[in-house]
Amino acid sequence: MKVNVQAVNFNVDKKLIVYINERLSRLEKYYDKVVASDVFLKVEKTSEKENKIVEVKIHVPGDDFIVKKQCKTFEEAIELASESLERLLVKRKEKVRTHS
Repeated sequence: MKVNVQAVNFNVDKKLIVYINERLSRLEKYYDKVVASDVFLKVEKTSEKENKIVEVKIHVPGDDFIVKKQCKTFEEAIELASESLERLLVKRKEKVRTHS
């Protein structure tokens, strides 16, 4: 699966990109037809601690799934987003299985 990482208004650390790639590559265990994913990283300018926003868009044949999470760290947000995507992909796989 191809993973595109885009950061809005800042430079992404190499370690974070590696972490995102590793975490999202695990999604293929749940649904093997994932084509690509786009990851958008944003830092909101607020006084709140939870100002890191991660938006993950996953492309599968015939559908796109978008999950958006806001946390204190990008790692935490990626973790939560990928857990949500795992659930979505499992549901998708079951739905495809029942229709075929």
